[in-house]
Amino acid sequence: MDSLNNQVLHEFRFFRVYKDGHIEKFHPIHKIPPSDDQITGVRSKDVVISSEPAVSARIFLPKIHDPTQKLHVLFYIHGGGFCFQSAFSPEFHRLVSSLAAQSNAIAVSVEYGLFPERPLPACYEDSWAGLQWVASHANRNGPEPWLNEYADFDRVFVGGDSGGGNTSHTLAVRVGTLGLPGVKLVGMILVHPFFGGMEDDHMWLYMCPTNGGLEDPRLKPSAEDLRKLECERVLIFFAQNDHLIDVGRSYYEDLKKSGWAGNVEERPMFST
Repeated sequence: MDSLNNQVLHEFRFFRVYKDGHIEKFHPIHKIPPSDDQITGVRSKDVVISSEPAVSARIFLPKIHDPTQKLHVLFYIHGGGFCFQSAFSPEFHRLVSSLAAQSNAIAVSVEYGLFPERPLPACYEDSWAGLQWVASHANRNGPEPWLNEYADFDRVFVGGDSGGGNTSHTLAVRVGTLGLPGVKLVGMILVHPFFGGMEDDHMWLYMCPTNGGLEDPRLKPSAEDLRKLECERVLIFFAQNDHLIDVGRSYYEDLKKSGWAGNVEERPMFST
């Protein structure tokens, strides 16, 4: 008979749980230090948002052509099923650096706590702390000079992919409910976002011990929450062969029917 440490209790898309309690992740996390892009001129650096719990971010500043011009802000939340990937990974460093260059925006890519070391709702709370940290610079007296000097706090966007898209939604709802003084959240960008209605629901429920079941609004957004979105525009990207395409399209349709006063658009992506 296999020992307990070899007996699988649960197997999900990104990890398996053994009967002795240990968890095996399927995807290792690789991290790289911040660096300046010699081609685009984008600079980057890491900042500490909170020491307890540990929350940090990588900030990207595009090449400055006019020091008097204020730049819109993109608060980005990486995907990875709430349990892997990093704002400091090569993939997300390149992605967010490219977004900063192409959109001429200051990008803040938050490094939030991951399951199992920090179960859900850590990702939501850490990301909220990160967005509040950005807002703390609205009086031009925050801890980060790049935000103090260059950020336009009347043009703030939140966005993310997969689980980061899910978290972006919860942030926009929270801003609509609680407010975010000094900041105007004008748009949300969701890239093949994760929501309920698929086999991965049970993985999310397992990662969030305090969940409210399959009707938890973080998993299945309610019409009431959709109406609270504190932004004027939402842009949703779908990857045609991605397993999240159906739930993303359902979110798009539900948002259109919710009574929310903004404008939502959907765009196809390359096949994956």
